[in-house]
Amino acid sequence: GKYVTSRHLRDRLYHEIEKNLALRVQETNSSDSYLVFGRGILHLSILVETMRREGYEFQLGQPKVIIKEIDGVKYEPIESLTVLVPDEFTGRVIDIVTLRKGEFFNQETKNDRMMLEFIMPSRAIIGLRNAILTATEGEAIIAHRFKEFAPLKGEIKIRNNGALISMETGIAIPYAIWKLSDRGRFYLNTNEEIYAGQVIGENSRAGDMVVNVCKTKKLTNVRASGTDDKILLPPPIRFSLEEFMEIIREDEYLEITPRSLRLRKILLNENDRKRAGNKYTA
Repeated sequence: GKYVTSRHLRDRLYHEIEKNLALRVQETNSSDSYLVFGRGILHLSILVETMRREGYEFQLGQPKVIIKEIDGVKYEPIESLTVLVPDEFTGRVIDIVTLRKGEFFNQETKNDRMMLEFIMPSRAIIGLRNAILTATEGEAIIAHRFKEFAPLKGEIKIRNNGALISMETGIAIPYAIWKLSDRGRFYLNTNEEIYAGQVIGENSRAGDMVVNVCKTKKLTNVRASGTDDKILLPPPIRFSLEEFMEIIREDEYLEITPRSLRLRKILLNENDRKRAGNKYTA
């Protein structure tokens, strides 16, 4: 990136709030980090993408909704959610929303579609649109708006599966990815440069797993022409900036550069993550 220092970042953020009235910037105890308040993931992602194209390089933490404390009780924003979907996908949508602490309260028929109405925490809205569109093959129409503040509803898991984390710094080897393909789905292409602590895929199970995709095939005296050419890998998962922002966990950063987007653990070293213990919740 062209602009990489905290001074550049601070000047750019304070310049933005002069014209972007819905944005608010707050300094933290650390001189190189800032809290940025906006009107949602889309609003913040527009700012991030603009800064990225201007040559800024920085890292994002997990987006969080604003929690209020009233008489010692924590309150969170609640939203009304309306989903218009073909009848055959109704069950899938209800399952997805209720798993995120959503409350289903009304159902109506609109022409050849079902209109489903829910009440759910704003925290659960993060990443919901992509989950519903995937489950309904792109057929769903989704709308939501703020309703009220209500007592905090407890933990909501946006990502149920764990992460695949790179063990080493180097080049992603096709053979290594192929050998680990049953462990989960990868975010990277073959021969892509990676570093230790980078999140390179999604584990097929709960819990994080450290893997080595830089491992080359062990050579033997036996040779077979064209053997490696037969390796067929599934295409990697590619996220947009907005989609990446929706899946960041509390113990992760999203690395923003003009050339790439990378998800990484805050603590890159595996031993440091183990020593940190329960400091972060996955």
